[in-house]
Amino acid sequence: MKHRTFIISCLLTLSAMLGSSAAVAQITYKDYLRADAVMSYADYVYSPAVNPHWLGDSHYFWYENHEKDGNFFYLVNAETGRKYRAAEKNELARYIPKKQKDVAELLLNEAKEQAPERYMRGRQDEPLRSPDGKWDAYIKDYNVYISPVNADGTASKTGYALTMDGNDKLRYDRWSLSWSPDSRKIATLKVNHVERRRIPLIESAPSTQKQPILQWREYAKPGDVLPTSVPVLFDVESRSQIPLETAMYANQFSLNLTGWREDSRAFTFEFNQRGHQRYVVGEVDAETGKITHLADEQVNTFFYYRRKFRHDLNDGARMLWVSERDGWRHIYLHDNKGRIERQITKGEWVVRDVHYVDQANETIYFTASGFVPGEDPYNLHYCRIGFDGNGFEDLTPENGNHIVTFSADREFFVDVYSRPDLPPVSQLRRTADGSIVTGLEKCDVSDLAARGWTMPEVFCAKGRDGKTDIWGNIHRPSNFDPSKSYPVVEMIYAGPHDNHVVKDFRPANHLVTKLTELGFIVVSIDGMGTYNRSKAFHDVCWKNLKDAGFPDRIAWIKAAADKYGYMDLERVGIYGWSAGGQNAMAALLFHNDFYKVAVALCGCHDNRMDKVWWNEQWMGFPLDESYSASSNVDNAHLLKGKLLLINGELDDNVDPASTLQVVDALMKANKNFDQLYLPGRTHSLGSPFEIHKMYDYFVEHLLGQPVPEWE
Repeated sequence: MKHRTFIISCLLTLSAMLGSSAAVAQITYKDYLRADAVMSYADYVYSPAVNPHWLGDSHYFWYENHEKDGNFFYLVNAETGRKYRAAEKNELARYIPKKQKDVAELLLNEAKEQAPERYMRGRQDEPLRSPDGKWDAYIKDYNVYISPVNADGTASKTGYALTMDGNDKLRYDRWSLSWSPDSRKIATLKVNHVERRRIPLIESAPSTQKQPILQWREYAKPGDVLPTSVPVLFDVESRSQIPLETAMYANQFSLNLTGWREDSRAFTFEFNQRGHQRYVVGEVDAETGKITHLADEQVNTFFYYRRKFRHDLNDGARMLWVSERDGWRHIYLHDNKGRIERQITKGEWVVRDVHYVDQANETIYFTASGFVPGEDPYNLHYCRIGFDGNGFEDLTPENGNHIVTFSADREFFVDVYSRPDLPPVSQLRRTADGSIVTGLEKCDVSDLAARGWTMPEVFCAKGRDGKTDIWGNIHRPSNFDPSKSYPVVEMIYAGPHDNHVVKDFRPANHLVTKLTELGFIVVSIDGMGTYNRSKAFHDVCWKNLKDAGFPDRIAWIKAAADKYGYMDLERVGIYGWSAGGQNAMAALLFHNDFYKVAVALCGCHDNRMDKVWWNEQWMGFPLDESYSASSNVDNAHLLKGKLLLINGELDDNVDPASTLQVVDALMKANKNFDQLYLPGRTHSLGSPFEIHKMYDYFVEHLLGQPVPEWE
């Protein structure tokens, strides 16, 4: 009886395995070619998102539109909403009234956008002339000097030293040197100079010679000694330095001057404390040297300084400042003593970016997300509000992610909204009330759908706490069959500096769609620890980058599989680039009961090996045991599953040694893994070769199929 039961059990297991492997037909090289061709899907998308080109200061704009019959050009009069169509752009000029000849000339002679000129800094000793033209200020032998200007405008040979203590280690900064508008004062930075770390990169197969070439890159890492700066102030008439109390700014990540007041009464600076737990906007009184903190953010986790916003009003009489002090990213109005006059925006939603401050009408225009119940909380809406906190208005109320482009005078704007599951709708609106002047285009994907293309799905499920909504996308193959079983692959990037799941419509995503065409369901998710939700949501990453939102991601995928039985959770893979490469490997260290196969491209596998500015932002300073706890190197012995590591030898974004150290740790732990180390390649991985290798890895280890021969 036991023998019979064992045989039946084996037969059932074999049947299940055969059923699973039958989810897709045998993969061939032609399937790979078909997967690589998915970006041509855009050819079958008609009337996509409008990209308007406003003509100077006028209310006319033009755009090019891809239609079934070809590409056509449209001219739009925003005041009337009237559209004109032509086969060639130049033909549109005849629709512009003769009295607006200048606008027609703009259309006909529209200059190509020029790349911005690279700012070439002058020599360290190059003089900076005062606004009144009477003095030159310059750096000589690391010290600050001034010289009077001759009557003919030439530089005098007479120089007066304002400092004598500068040397090669403690020098005055020429690039921060600035005159007060009244030419009576000078401000600059005194810099404690240190030699920064450099990393060696070996170019193994250079095109210029047979032998390898050693390259060096300046590359500061967490815990390194960094240069520090303090503001200094000089009085020109007395040729003396005005003392400033700067001791509290010694422990710094950065300190930068941010300009003089127009009336010369003061200059400002911004200070970021090392560890990113305190950020100060300071104002220095030009007469007394007294420093006032106009904003002083102090937090227990981190202040995300790279997304700060500051706008000075009326020459510094007041200041708009964005803060997360109430747990959400909002706009505050400060007085010139550092006191908060009022919180302008409020609620359990976030201000994403402030785009325009209309000081005359005391109105702020900004994008925000998360305030519409039931809608994806990452969708951008363009809004406005008064300085007094009244008059909040959503100018783009439709359910979607909105991208807007204004006329020069901001009276009109083109609004394009879409979602991954909603093709773009483009319309022209009035700024005064958000009303629609005219519809421009509505995207048509019928031809694409007729070819078997499958619309992505926006999916929401509860996170680790059973309360918080977690959002992501589900991508299915074009030949999707719900009666079959599909392995699931997550494309991950959990970098805390943003949210990363695509919110706009795309007919194909080169990081996702290609893989679906080989018979996988691919998902992308924004878990806790990423940005643009509450401060508490973001703080999950604090000293804890190994978390990467995995408990939320796993709960989300399980909820999707509960709804869709064709998602096979016995075959779950994961892949990612850069921070996503670190995440992908971490999945097989810390969550290998769920994830079975990972491809990690150019990953930072130990945050002590990566850039100082990115890693200390989330992992803190000074370095502590949290760095080791999140390290793929120190935890390499936990590896289970199939792992492929890919990186380039010339990666100057993430030190290649980070991957080689994880390789060393895996070898010492006697772990089986695969590695692809690419000569001559940088951080920009994604060429056909390594993408093909990634396909192979998932086909072999998740589909359980032999890899087709490369042709």
